[in-house]
Amino acid sequence: MKEIEISSLQELDSAARKFIDEVGGHKKFAFHGTMGAGKTTFIKALCKLLGATDVVTSPTFALVNEYNTENGETLYHFDLYRINSVDELFDLGYEDYFFSDSYIFVEWAEKAEALMPDMFKQVFIEVVNSGSRRVRIG
Repeated sequence: MKEIEISSLQELDSAARKFIDEVGGHKKFAFHGTMGAGKTTFIKALCKLLGATDVVTSPTFALVNEYNTENGETLYHFDLYRINSVDELFDLGYEDYFFSDSYIFVEWAEKAEALMPDMFKQVFIEVVNSGSRRVRIG
C-alpha cells in the first residue's frame, strides 16, 4: 500500500501531485476516514491540480458536485455521509457517474460499498502525530 505523509497545509499541493503520480492515470477513488480527517481538503487539492475552474466545495447536502476543468473534462465529487440508503444513489443515477470516463472522488464510500465497482481505488486518510495526515492508497 502506498503512503503519503502531509505534515502541514503547505504540503497539500505537493501531496496531491504525489498522489496523482502514484495512481498512474487511475480516475476513480473511494475515500475513507473519520470526520475531520481531511478528505474534502485533499479532494479540493486534487481537483485544483487537475485544473478545476469551479470552486470546489463539499457536496454534503447535494450528494454530488460537478466541476469543469481547463481542458474540458468533468470531475465528480460525491459525499455520501448523509445518505440513509443506497436507493438514494439509484435515484441519483449513480451508474452514469461511476461508469463514466471522468474522475470520481467519493467521500464516505463505505456507505455504498455494495455499489462501488472494483475499478475504485481505496484511499484512507488518517490524522497522525499532532495534526499531520497520512494518505494510504490501496
